[in-house]
Amino acid sequence: MPSVRIFTGNSNPELAREICAYVNVPLGNARVNRFSDGEIRVEIDESVRGADVYVIQSTSAPVNDNLMELLIMADALKRASAGSISAVIPYFGYARQDRKAAPRAPISARLVTDLLLAAGCSRLITMELHAGQIQGFFNGPVDHLYCSPVMLRYLKDLELHNPVIVSPDAGGVERARSYAKRLDAALAIVDKRRSGPNVAEVMHLVGDVEDSDVVLVDDMIDTAGTICQAAQVLRDFGARRVFALATHPVLSGPAITRLSESVIEEVIVSNTIPLTAAGRACPKVKVLSAANVFGEAIKRIHDLSSVSSLFHF
Repeated sequence: MPSVRIFTGNSNPELAREICAYVNVPLGNARVNRFSDGEIRVEIDESVRGADVYVIQSTSAPVNDNLMELLIMADALKRASAGSISAVIPYFGYARQDRKAAPRAPISARLVTDLLLAAGCSRLITMELHAGQIQGFFNGPVDHLYCSPVMLRYLKDLELHNPVIVSPDAGGVERARSYAKRLDAALAIVDKRRSGPNVAEVMHLVGDVEDSDVVLVDDMIDTAGTICQAAQVLRDFGARRVFALATHPVLSGPAITRLSESVIEEVIVSNTIPLTAAGRACPKVKVLSAANVFGEAIKRIHDLSSVSSLFHF
């Protein structure tokens, strides 16, 4: 069977090292830096001929730099005769542009998958896509992983009182229902009306949260406007404690300030995106590692065993 090689760009090297430790494969020798004019320069410093190569790179901020690093690394590996190249993208940038939401709008998520294929990636491994249909944009195998096994273990240890899982909008109900089922908790929904990009107005609550420990569940927290407004509504309706849970801590703009000043007791996220200095300094933010999920998926893919059985828990 071909050997496994794991490489990473500059977006999230700490996660890549954790994944390598789980798989028991050393991190590949590659240099990813810049020419003086800002162009990305990639050098692969070991043979990858015939190997199954996994490139770990979240396309988080700076989104375009990290995406270009991934594409150029894939091209370098392809030209070095790698047997296969799998793009491991813990956080898939541009996922919110998955359809034509307005006239003459691009479908940028499809463009990104086309670029990955053109660069030589034959497989995509990612986690908690903002829109599940993006799996169909990539013309090859897609392993859509979930951080829920890690998150659920942590939530069970909290010993929540009369727990209620809450979706901050109608689009996240399926995700919230999945958590509620596994925690044997009730389900509620916050109705949200969006007046513009990154601007949300919370309207009302569907469900009962009085005297309950509630967990707001979403795939990502960006500017934190939605999650903080929803948390306040829950407290207004009698929630005892409010937690927020999201796989991807995008945390852009005023997010940290909003979370720090909100009624949310703890913000539970994964390490698919490395936190900024402000995020690391925020005492409310709790980071759980998704490395074992990715590591186990890589091992199972290489051994030709089931990946879906990861989620039978």
